[in-house]
Amino acid sequence: MPEYTLVSERDATIADLDACDVLGVDTEFMREKTFFAQLCLVQLATPEDIFCVDPLADFEMSSFWRKISDKTWVVHSARQDIEVVHQSAGCMPRTLFDTQIAAGLLGYAPQLGYAGLVSELFGVEIAKSHTRADWTRRPLSEALLQYAAEDVEYLLPAYDALAESLDHKGRLSWAQQDSSLLLDPALYQVDPLRAIERLKGARNLRGRSRTAAANLAGWRESEAVRTNRPRQWVLRDNALLELAKSLPSSTGDLARIEQLPPRLIRRAGDELLALIADSAGEHANFRPPAPSNEQHKMLLKSMQSTVAECADDLGVVPEIIASRKELSAAIVSGTRDSRVFSGWRKEQIGERLLQLL
Repeated sequence: MPEYTLVSERDATIADLDACDVLGVDTEFMREKTFFAQLCLVQLATPEDIFCVDPLADFEMSSFWRKISDKTWVVHSARQDIEVVHQSAGCMPRTLFDTQIAAGLLGYAPQLGYAGLVSELFGVEIAKSHTRADWTRRPLSEALLQYAAEDVEYLLPAYDALAESLDHKGRLSWAQQDSSLLLDPALYQVDPLRAIERLKGARNLRGRSRTAAANLAGWRESEAVRTNRPRQWVLRDNALLELAKSLPSSTGDLARIEQLPPRLIRRAGDELLALIADSAGEHANFRPPAPSNEQHKMLLKSMQSTVAECADDLGVVPEIIASRKELSAAIVSGTRDSRVFSGWRKEQIGERLLQLL
């Protein structure tokens, strides 16, 4: 079991941070009952020590964030951790090295977990026995703190091993490029106007129903942010879709929708009806994208084959280079701003894909 220091007192200090340019970082958070994740613990690994920093205690966090944001963070599967830190503290690291991304560029499974990576690199088995813990409860048990400390214990050794292997293959800059994509603040901004994109079942809605769904999804997103409640607690997907399909025009119509709770009708029925009424305007002629035709299917197959050949040459899984979704978007929408056509991918395969297009 790793040794660690719990940092929770207001006047506590963390030694050696000024001397470290690279830190192993992990977080524990809860989001089951909220829209925004609640940051509950920050784990730091330096070459010598492990610290478990408690943001729910009296420790003064603002100077802590300023100090560590000027470092390189080594994080495994970093997207959620960066999102939670960005939304909680308004900061990001100077640079990021994601060990999951790095491992994928060396031929490991694309979604290899931290325990799997530690096992692969060091032959050490880490038990994932507290994945459903309530991290908001205080005091934190010794078992939970040990679990949290283990999650950063091997990050810096993994960084050293992966960076050495990547450098040997000429791919260290690839990992750095892909990791840096996670430092784009736009990834973590809440945009009600784009809320429709995450609504399952909205893809095939047409005309006014699609416009109504977009209005309702945007309202739900704003309400979830305002009240800090999960989207489904504000308005469930099935109720939203039924509203968009049936287009009710009165409180009585709302009451006949089984999926709609009466308390929601009492609280927000007028707002919902106004949003639906607005869907009858000039933007009510939406048509879903046409299904792929035979030409598109043949082109996608050719592009996937080209990606597979490149992946085989590099000894990586094809989705590391380009996913089916990315290739389809390039064909259907003509977009050229995806990662497939920039950075190291452009050099390795991007030009060949552009010729196919």
